[in-house]
Formats: sequence, C-alpha cells, structure tokens
Amino acid sequence: MTNSMLFVVDDTLEDTRCSVYIHLPYTITGTKAMKVASWTTHQGLALTTHLPLFPDKFYKFLHKPTLSVVVDQIHIRDIEGGTKDDMLNFLAQAINFTYKYVVPPDNSFGSKQTDGSWSGLIGMVVREEAEFCADPVSLSFARAEVVDFTMPLTIQYSRILARRGRPEIDPWGFLFAPLAPLVWVAILTTMLMLPVVMFLLSSSFSRNDYKHDNWTSNSFSLFRILLQQDYMVSGWWWRRLVFAVWMLMSLVLVKSYAGTLMSVLAVRHIEQPYQTLRDLLDSPSTTMIWQSNSKNVEYIKSVESGIYREVAETESRGGIRYQTLFEVFHSADTLVRRGDHVLINFEIIISMIVSRDVSKTGRCDFYLSRERLLPSALALIGQKNSPLVPVISRMVMSITEAGLYYQWIKQQIPNFTTCSFPPTKITVSTSLSVENLWVKYLYYTLFKKK
Repeated sequence: MTNSMLFVVDDTLEDTRCSVYIHLPYTITGTKAMKVASWTTHQGLALTTHLPLFPDKFYKFLHKPTLSVVVDQIHIRDIEGGTKDDMLNFLAQAINFTYKYVVPPDNSFGSKQTDGSWSGLIGMVVREEAEFCADPVSLSFARAEVVDFTMPLTIQYSRILARRGRPEIDPWGFLFAPLAPLVWVAILTTMLMLPVVMFLLSSSFSRNDYKHDNWTSNSFSLFRILLQQDYMVSGWWWRRLVFAVWMLMSLVLVKSYAGTLMSVLAVRHIEQPYQTLRDLLDSPSTTMIWQSNSKNVEYIKSVESGIYREVAETESRGGIRYQTLFEVFHSADTLVRRGDHVLINFEIIISMIVSRDVSKTGRCDFYLSRERLLPSALALIGQKNSPLVPVISRMVMSITEAGLYYQWIKQQIPNFTTCSFPPTKITVSTSLSVENLWVKYLYYTLFKKK
C-alpha cells in the first residue's frame, strides 16, 4: 500500500547483479512481487516489463482490483432506481478497478464519538472497511485529522426548505396594491394643505365670506369631490379654479384606482414566510430539521455566541430534530409538507428533494429561502496517508475542470429549475368570493354613492 520498491543486490559472484521489484496494491496475501528491472555490470540496466523504472502503482492498476466504496442509503436507492453512478464509473475506468458498495450501519456521514471513534461513512474509511467514500463529504479540521480529502468537487451553501403557502386573497390589498404608499401620502398632504391655502385666499380677497369660509368646510368639500359626490361650487374665480383642478386630479386618481383594483381581485398571494434564520427563531411553533452527524450540526453545537448559538438553544424546547439523510427525504414529504417543520441542508440535497417532488406531483409545493447559510467545501475522502487519494484527487480535478460534475448533477435533478424561483403572486380566473365582494362593496360605497 505504498509507492515503494525492493532493490536486491547480489554481489556473491564476480559479476554484480541488481534486481528491482514492486508489490502490486490490493493483491491477496502470498502474491509474488513483480520484477520491473535488472542491472549487471556487463549488460547495464534492462527493463523487464512495460512499466517505467519508478512506476506509480496507483496511477492505473495493472490487474483491476475490486475496491470497497462506502456510500449512504440514498445513493444505493438511486442506483437501484436506475440512476447511473457517473462519477464512480469515471474513476473506475480511469484508474482501472471494479467496486462494491458498502453502507454504514447508522446511515450517517459520521461524527466523532465520546470514546474517540468515528461513526458513519467516515468511520468505515477510518477503520479501513472501505478504500474511499464516493459521496461528497464536507471538509472540517476534525475530519481531516483522520481521513484524507481530495480536491473539492464543489462549494455548497445550506438553505431553508419550507412549504409554500396556499394562494390567498389579500383582503387589505385595496389599500396599497392599486396606489403606492407615496401616492396616499401625497393625497393626504394635498387635502391638508389645500384648505389652508383656500382659507388664506379667502381672508385676503373676500373679507365678507371670511367667517363662512373656514378650514373645516373646505376640507369636507374636497373630501366629497374625492369620493365623486356632487358639489355645487360658488364664490370667487380663484375658488372655482382650485376646485376645478382638484376635480380633475380626483377624476384621474379614482379612475386609475378603480382599474387597478379590478385587476388586484384576480391576484392570489402565496405566503413564503421563512427567508432567514431569524424568521425561524421568531416563529417558535416551527421545528427545524438538521441532518444528524453533519458538519453543520457540529458547528452549531460548538459555537458560543451569535445566531447559531440561538439556534442550538432551541433544542431544549423541542425546536430541532436531528435525522439521517435517508430520514430527511421522507420527512420532506411528510413533516415539511405539513407546514410546521422546515428542513435546513445543503442546496444539492434540497435540489434532489424538490426535483423528485416536482416529478411526482407536477407542482412546486416547496420554496427555498433567499438567505444562504454555512458555506462548505465538499470532497471525496480516503484512508489516511493512502496513495490512492492523490490519484483520485487528480481525477476529481479533471472532472471539475471539464464541468462534468455539475452536468451529472443536472441529470439527476431534471425538474429542479422549474421551482428555482417560485412566484409569490399568481393571477387566476375564477368566480368572485366573499373577500372579493366586500372589497367591491367598499369601493362602490365610497366612490359611487351619490
């Protein structure tokens, strides 16, 4: 299991002879060493095989050994369902080996136990029950002490997966949907300032009407015009001019408001409340699902301050559930779909969940948070100090440089992009409901009553 050679010198004869041998990796006990070269004083150096003098035994195996490769249960289920193991097949063809799958008993990625041992995928590699792991594992200092990592395959963030709300009518949409808040402020400001201007003009130009033309009566008159109620204008020319301009402005505003309001009635709002970790912490009735024995869980349990410390403290009141990766896929279809649970995991895992759900239902029942959490480098792992890891690492670099890894991922999640950015508003064509009718009633009461 090393890139070493045996150099044998025979100097018992007059003609000194030297021979160079190597032991091929992953051969059964008792297999004879392979002679790769010999040297004599008369003939010099002679290679006895097609190999170079100092061969890299792990660059490409000569006899195609069978290696044990550890994967999780989800990986096995995908293979049984007909999904090709493209990356492992690429490595097997490039390095010339066959493989057999092994699965950890606890079906987890693995964490350090109190007795110093490791569980899950990492534990099987540490105990040399598998040569390497074919599932990308997040890199951490503690893990790097017991296993060797290859070059990273990808950088992944964690996001929140939650159930999308049902399309609902906004009963108060008649306030801010037709007109922007700044427009409402402008209308209110105008209605407050115009009576003051009219009062000042009245006191300057028509002193006889000064006592009868007050701020209250002018405000009420402007409000009646805004509501499209009839009003008889009399008095000085400037008074008629002010009311004429206000009538024109009110007509434009009311007609614009009415047209937009009719369109708003066809809009349905889809609630997506959990966009950040703070949103989850502010909702104590919602339970977070984290993947057990993962790097993220190790981090939130070890941090001593900040928002992730608050997340860890919710465990005492039942705000966190830890599940294996296999359980996470099941919980997404049950607990998360129910609405009182959310899932926090790597984007690649969430993409697989959403893709399978869309393929099954044809709908986008889930959404992803805008906030991205806890970036992590994902790589393959092998036994500590194994010469096989640098070889796999070179192959991983070739895979990432060619863009093959992301292409293989896209093939496994064909429908994910359909729900990458689900809308928060949709337009429907349906019969009027009670919510629609009370908005229309309010509009006609205010603007159509004469």
